[in-house]
Amino acid sequence: MTGQQLRVVYVGRDIELRIISLLVRASEIADEVILVDTGSKDRTIQLAEEFGCKVLHCSAEMITGPKIAKFITDSNLNNELSNLVINVTKDWKLRELPVVVNRSREGWDIYLSFNNIDVSQDFDTNELVVGSLDIDHLFLSTRGLEELSKANSMTSTQDLSNELRVRVIESLDNLKLPQRESLATASRFAQLFYWMLESKHPLFLFGIPGIVLFILGYRLSGNVVDTFNELNSVSIGVTLTTIAMTLIGLFAMMVAIILYIMGKQVEQIQSQYDWKKYDDKII
Repeated sequence: MTGQQLRVVYVGRDIELRIISLLVRASEIADEVILVDTGSKDRTIQLAEEFGCKVLHCSAEMITGPKIAKFITDSNLNNELSNLVINVTKDWKLRELPVVVNRSREGWDIYLSFNNIDVSQDFDTNELVVGSLDIDHLFLSTRGLEELSKANSMTSTQDLSNELRVRVIESLDNLKLPQRESLATASRFAQLFYWMLESKHPLFLFGIPGIVLFILGYRLSGNVVDTFNELNSVSIGVTLTTIAMTLIGLFAMMVAIILYIMGKQVEQIQSQYDWKKYDDKII
């Protein structure tokens, strides 16, 4: 089973804001992507066809395992591919796709995750009628597709062939995956700091050192005045050092501001006269 090619089948409607991102992610991990539309009234079908995705049409009442399996079997699709069916609802998130795909590689013939059972009641998955379960996602190997397409409205999970690897689970909550954050996305300050490092911004190269030197010089100057009661080579040297530190810090801050303003002016002039393209032609 693990050697079979994978087909991702999205089932949904009115998802024009999400359809392109769904198709792009699925095309990266699957050999074929199909959209089963259940009655869209927006531009979902048009966008999917422009992307190059095959669109099939069905009723909204067939979001169950047996009906989907029979629909795929009757749609003249390549039956040599395994099928990963995903019911795209407003609660389904794209970040769940990698986990769902990994489940399809675990060697199951039928893997059905459903979401329409009252969790306050105890139930036995072996006694569930597969035709009454609204799927969250469903994986079918070629043998699983053939078996589930033959199921009727009264077929329970225990009526499925014992030769198949079958798992039926309840989808209680949306998957909560740990999110990794880099230095550039950890916080607003980290983004600003990373941008300054990459762009060699004058406010960073001159401004921050200038602020540090100015504050240190200003604070030390007060201590120098209180400490030394007489003039000598030591007191004069320390005093001149603190004054120089303060002035250097002030000068660095002024340079940072001037360079920042000049940089903005140069960018404005370049954009106005299109100098950047002219320089590229010369090179």
